[in-house]
Amino acid sequence: MPFCIEDELKKLPVRSGVYLMHDASDEIIYVGKARSLRNRVRQYFQSSRNKGPKIEKMVPQIARFEYIVTDSELEALILECNLIKEHRPKYNTLLKDDKTYPYIRVTLEEDFPKILFSRKIRKDRSKYFGPYTSAGSVKEAIELIRKLYRIRSCTQKLPASGKTRPCLYYHIHQCDAPCQGYISKEDYRRNVDAAIDFINGNHGDIIQELTSRMKAASEAMNFEEAAGLRDMIESVKRIAQSQKAAVTPGEDWDIIALVRKDTDAIAQVFYLRNGKLIGREHYYLKTDELQENSEILKSFIMQFYSGTDILPKTLMLSEETDDADLIEEWLSKKRGSRVSVVTPKKGKKEKLVELALQNARIVLEQDAERVKKEEKKTVGAAVNLGRLIGIPMPHRIEAYDISNISGFQAVGSMVVFENGRNKRSDYRKFRIKTVEGPNDYASLEEVLNRRFERAENKSPGFSVLPDLILMDGGRGQVNICSKVLKEHGLDIHVCGMVKDDHHRTRGLYYNNKEIEIDPHSPEFALITRIQDEAHRFAITYHRMLRGKGQVHSILDDIEGIGPARRKELMSRYAGIDEIKNASVDELAELGTMNRRSAQAVYDFFNGKGEKDGRDNL
Repeated sequence: MPFCIEDELKKLPVRSGVYLMHDASDEIIYVGKARSLRNRVRQYFQSSRNKGPKIEKMVPQIARFEYIVTDSELEALILECNLIKEHRPKYNTLLKDDKTYPYIRVTLEEDFPKILFSRKIRKDRSKYFGPYTSAGSVKEAIELIRKLYRIRSCTQKLPASGKTRPCLYYHIHQCDAPCQGYISKEDYRRNVDAAIDFINGNHGDIIQELTSRMKAASEAMNFEEAAGLRDMIESVKRIAQSQKAAVTPGEDWDIIALVRKDTDAIAQVFYLRNGKLIGREHYYLKTDELQENSEILKSFIMQFYSGTDILPKTLMLSEETDDADLIEEWLSKKRGSRVSVVTPKKGKKEKLVELALQNARIVLEQDAERVKKEEKKTVGAAVNLGRLIGIPMPHRIEAYDISNISGFQAVGSMVVFENGRNKRSDYRKFRIKTVEGPNDYASLEEVLNRRFERAENKSPGFSVLPDLILMDGGRGQVNICSKVLKEHGLDIHVCGMVKDDHHRTRGLYYNNKEIEIDPHSPEFALITRIQDEAHRFAITYHRMLRGKGQVHSILDDIEGIGPARRKELMSRYAGIDEIKNASVDELAELGTMNRRSAQAVYDFFNGKGEKDGRDNL
């Protein structure tokens, strides 16, 4: 049964969260956040409501939607931002960089750390807190923390040399003058630790202290001081609001939560990359009533990670599982570095696991039937595909395609589907290096040789081999692939995706014969999705290279733009239009640029510089 929007609208919870709109090809076309998912999502489908031209155009394209519940609207706001950056939906306003939300930075790499305002998370030894929604609140918090814990605000490197007297902040009791040696490194670090504890939300003690001081000032009729302390207490209560959707920079975590009802179970997987929650997946599991949850969880983990070498640094589980030490050892070996398997009991990690559990419960209670049908379209389709050609279910399928225009900028694409779902993290693209002219067969041979040579060398992202390869074409493409596999000593099943005169999938070519497929079957839909995705990925890469080729020719004409600056501009911007629309400030932020070169680029594209040849690309 297809996704019924009317029925699914009735199941929406009155909870804050993020919703994702999908089109008929299952692409995410819009991501939004809501204080109440039920109220917000329903508004899109109310005919009487004036939605604006963009939404009016989008709504007819919505084939289904999904949602992720959060504990607050703030979390929904941050998660919405992360998902927009990850999926780049066509109906969202796309952000050009990460300068979206402010953070509090503690410079722990210094002997006498500072507490600073930051718009970016860098991979240094500093500790970051946030993100927050209001820059003003963050600046207010930093100012308050400096006053409460006497944290220095100066920029000088310590220990200082030659400074004869402390600055004004020492005399107004807002700094203990580490520049003068008036406080030891150990005592100063204790103040910093107390400030960090405060930022984490543990501010009961400081509120109690400030309240006592306020009452004492009031009783002494020092009302001005009491009012100041009252304002500080209010400031304390407004800040220190932690955010689970962005935890620690550089951290890669997977969170797996399991919920169960009788013989049905849902495994919910949350993905955090570089400290940001970027998405989730859920899996329907059919279990035996006698199986323990720990056994089910262990079995799911082994199956889930067996077909990939892209592994997190930490795997967080909703409950203890059997043989956790062995799972750790196995995952660490696959990753090539230590993987920790933990079951958090408190703090931010435990709250993240609880969030995954909440979403899993909603799926199990409200969407179990739909999830079963999704499994039929994905895992079930892969099982049927295996039966069709007489092999076990192909857990991992790879497909290849070539894109070029008369041999110019020829590229190859490799897309990956695992358990019937596309796995974008394992997609790979290749620039054709050894073939001249429009020779698709030779280009395919080059791509396949490079792919399997890297597998032999255990290169990251290439070491996992497919159970089935689908070639975009018939006998010729299959023969090329079979030849490459034989040369590399590999025994992998290969099929050709045969098209009809209208360039639509007609059947499969396998073992020197064509196999017809029911066009209404789940396996036919899966093959079509794979074929379309391989084609789309190749064309997108080809267009990008063509765009960068144009950028290259123009940048040569700008005075002051040499090879290093040209390379950075080409890597930072996807095409000429993005460079043309960039401001001087944005251009000047690039590492190789200065204000003068940024102005030269801006003037060139905005009518103040040389234009010769610019319109003849």
